[in-house]
Order: sequence, then C-alpha cells, then structure tokens
Amino acid sequence: MNGFDALFFLNSLLLGVGLAMDAFSVSLANGLNEPHMKKRKLCGIAGVFAGFQALMPMTGWFFVHTAAAYFDAFSVCIPWIALLLLGFLGGKMLFEGIRSHGEEEPSASALTLGVLLMQGVATSIDALSVGFTIAEYSVLSAAVCALLVAIVTFCICVCGLLLGRKFGTRLSGKASVLGGVILIAIGLEIFISSFF
Repeated sequence: MNGFDALFFLNSLLLGVGLAMDAFSVSLANGLNEPHMKKRKLCGIAGVFAGFQALMPMTGWFFVHTAAAYFDAFSVCIPWIALLLLGFLGGKMLFEGIRSHGEEEPSASALTLGVLLMQGVATSIDALSVGFTIAEYSVLSAAVCALLVAIVTFCICVCGLLLGRKFGTRLSGKASVLGGVILIAIGLEIFISSFF
C-alpha cells in the first residue's frame, strides 16, 4: 500500500486509540501517584509512551519483512513479559502505598526514567503484532501509520495523566495503592486476553 486515503487515516487513528488504552491506564496511575506533576514531566511521560507505541508496530513490520519465523516464536512471550513487568511495577507501588498508610502525607514513589521505560515496553509490547496487520504497507505508509498512532497515544496519555493528577490530589495516600492495583490489573488483562 502506497497511497494515503481517508480510510488509511481513519484506520490508523482507530488503531492508535486501541493501542493507547493500556498506556492511558498506566498514565492514569502515574498521575494518581504524583498529583503535583509538572507539565514538562507530564508531556515527557506521554512522549515516552507515544514513542514506544510508534516503535513497536514499526519493529513488527520490520520483522515481518525480514525474520517472520523468529517473530512467531517471540510473540508467545509477549503476554508473559507484559504480566511480569506490570506486575512488578504495580506490586512495588502497592507495597509502597500500604507501607506509607500510617503517614500523614505519604511520599509518592518517584517515577524514574528506568521505571517509565519499563512501563513503556510493558504497555506497547503487544503492539509488535500490529506489524503483521500493516505488513502490506510500504515503509512510508507504515511510518505514517506509526506516527499517527504516536500522536493519538500522546493525546490520550496526557488526558490520563491530567485525570490522575486531579483525582490523585483528592485520594492522597490511597493513590499509590490504587495506581498499583491498576498496573497489576492491566498486566493480568493483557495476559488473560492473549488466550482468547
């Protein structure tokens, strides 16, 4: 596929919405955990998620065109990787939230670059398989599709972070516990849905 028509753009935008849902939920959890997050950090977090959501389909597209047999073997591991990463991150947030339960103003665990990158991989790794759905696209069409997915993801994640920030202020110390539960639930959803 080389042309760009209305259907191409619509499909790419809808694909972006579908792929961004896990990143939205994690953004919500991040906002809950850090209710006083600055706008620059907020945009940086959304940018990381958007970057991963663009990178993964392009990586999948590349594998389809170069090493499809290896990707088939790896795709079985994708739900396990997402479950382990999100389970670990969610469990850590949950533990910290419960541990600080008695404190007057619990300190939110810092969202380090390492944690953010793990979240980005965990929420976008299932997008590798999108490379198969766009396999007939030319490299330019695949790149444009990935860019549209990134733009949609960025916007959706900003909304998630803003919502989380707003409710995080109201939830105070319970935010870290709620954020941890959300991350674990996302990991379980990715893992369980892989069987259907």
